[in-house]
Amino acid sequence: MPRDPNKTQATDADVTAFLRSVEHSQRRADALALDAFFRKVTGWQPRMWGPSLVGYGQYHYSYASGREDGFLATGFSPRKASLSIYILPGFADFGAILDRLGKHKLGKSCLYVNKLADIDMSALADLVRAGLDDLNRRWPVEPT
Repeated sequence: MPRDPNKTQATDADVTAFLRSVEHSQRRADALALDAFFRKVTGWQPRMWGPSLVGYGQYHYSYASGREDGFLATGFSPRKASLSIYILPGFADFGAILDRLGKHKLGKSCLYVNKLADIDMSALADLVRAGLDDLNRRWPVEPT
């Protein structure tokens, strides 16, 4: 029996307005820099997912359980505590890239970074590309 769809869905909210509204000045500057970074690395335009996720690309998944939906392919959220960077579906084979990344913490399918100055942006670009390649092997990724 299929479950309810994800609570986090794509919206038509203005990405730039959201990023400019980030309260903390350093987090806001990093969020605007990440937007430019993701646009360059992916070649895609951003789209808001829910009230606080900025996504680039999207994919549709379907599990044997019957659950299916769509979600952002990669992106970030400028949270109060840190920047959450989403590299989906996870980090299973990316240890060598993560070793080059710099100061970060891992979540289930995201990185937590205090500020962009703490990480190597070239390594992050490699990680985003590797994550998108891995995701695209499972479910086709479409541009946004």
